[in-house]
Amino acid sequence: MALQHPKSQNRFDRGARSVLVGLSSNVLLAVIKIVTGIFGNSYALLADGIESTLDIFSSVVVLGGIKISKLPADENHPYGHGKAESLAAMTVSLVLVMAGIGIGIKSVLEIMQPHHTPAFFTLVVLIGVIAVKEVLFRFIFSVGESVNSLSIKTEAWHHRSDALTSIAAFIGISIAIIGGKGYESADDWAALAASGIIIFNGLNMLRQAAKEIMDYAPNPETEDTIRSIAGRVAGVAAIEKCRVGKSGLNLFVDIHVEVNGDLPVRDAHFIGHEVKDALMHSSLGIADVLVHIEPAKHS
Repeated sequence: MALQHPKSQNRFDRGARSVLVGLSSNVLLAVIKIVTGIFGNSYALLADGIESTLDIFSSVVVLGGIKISKLPADENHPYGHGKAESLAAMTVSLVLVMAGIGIGIKSVLEIMQPHHTPAFFTLVVLIGVIAVKEVLFRFIFSVGESVNSLSIKTEAWHHRSDALTSIAAFIGISIAIIGGKGYESADDWAALAASGIIIFNGLNMLRQAAKEIMDYAPNPETEDTIRSIAGRVAGVAAIEKCRVGKSGLNLFVDIHVEVNGDLPVRDAHFIGHEVKDALMHSSLGIADVLVHIEPAKHS
């Protein structure tokens, strides 16, 4: 019982490759930022490096979610294992929120304690980090959009949050260096501001993940497209109902199709199969379609 869109394997592979690119980058950037933050007296940069380290964990979770979600349906999971992808997105979102809270608390503690002005070379490192992270965000988010994966889009937002944290750190360190004595804590205020951004993004992605787990209907445009494709099949008089659910990278459709009430059962059944085939071969990533045939109201 393999409920999976014909092109799902390619989509799963593309998603996994994009996450691996991000994971590899995070390993390198985390080391660079932590070492630079320690030797450059910048807590904002050190916090940025810690957040990148947590991103490594999140990437592993997302990869695990993708691997499990592509397993075929079985007796205990008749609709497949797609919810693993949503659970991975929820886990990553929670980690993002907790990281933001941790960085915020530490930032407040650092603000209350005097320390040295960050070194100038930390700014040079941050410029490179910001550029790399923004490129990673755009690349991974575009892949997440194309394969319809919330966990991959959540993973992309980790990179965008990292870029925002780095921008905040850059501003704070610049103020500390230019302002001189008395402005050393600007670095820590920047880390505090960045923690707020991280928490906000984490909560937003957590809300999206919760919607998927609760079988929240996809956007109205998707349902309209499904109705349009089904309505163009020869013999279909109207579409009475259409319910769409998302599991992993795939959609499941329950559709009520009206046909001429005088048609033989065999002909009506054939139209139902035509509707299912049309939807399954669309580019929407539909794994299965349940078609209910009803007599047209005006037939």
